[in-house]
Amino acid sequence: MRPLVIIPARGGSKGIPHKNIKELEGKPLICYTIDAARKFTTDDNICVSTDDDAIIKVVEAYGLRIPFKRPGYLATDNAGTNGVLLHALDFYERKGNQYDMVVLLQVTSPFRRAEDVIEAVKHYDDSIDMVTSVMPAKCNPYYDGFEDDADGLLAISKGDGSIERRQDAPRVWQQNGAVYVINPLQLKAKGLAGMTKIRKYVMDELHSVDIDNMLDWKIAEIMLKDKLVEI
Repeated sequence: MRPLVIIPARGGSKGIPHKNIKELEGKPLICYTIDAARKFTTDDNICVSTDDDAIIKVVEAYGLRIPFKRPGYLATDNAGTNGVLLHALDFYERKGNQYDMVVLLQVTSPFRRAEDVIEAVKHYDDSIDMVTSVMPAKCNPYYDGFEDDADGLLAISKGDGSIERRQDAPRVWQQNGAVYVINPLQLKAKGLAGMTKIRKYVMDELHSVDIDNMLDWKIAEIMLKDKLVEI
């Protein structure tokens, strides 16, 4: 099945300025994701969607051609991923290209490996909306996840609060943001928010690192320097 791999890379970043091309242990952050994509498919199936000239320069210096510059309305703080994916898919389909799946790879997951992409794709078929990568959730709504009740007091999110050991609670998962394998027909029909037929692909915590702020960045640096993760 032919994939369209989309790597969104907006220029604006409030937590870490120009995060997408900041060097992590000598390599621009975005290049970790490009490397994983290239081990999965060929360059003609990889699209970096960006509005930023500096990102375009780094990516093309890395040997990957940027097919278009993302329009400004899809590069604001309020622009969602759904619109970015639809824009890229439409660009290629207008050129006569047809894809069996859209593979979304976010730059902020540098430790996601090509094998993670390949294994997630194996979980996909066109009877579902999407495969998403997950890791074991750090918070369990049956055990240590709470909500405010009507009186402003904490109440367990799910269940009756009788579970005393985490091991006895139902297993729950959280998305790690590393890999999404999306049905293009359902993307156009429902959008990401409307997808309900979702399968999981489980990743370990080390390869699930998501860089959102400088603390995350420092942790990633330490992991690479101390060889705590293999990619």
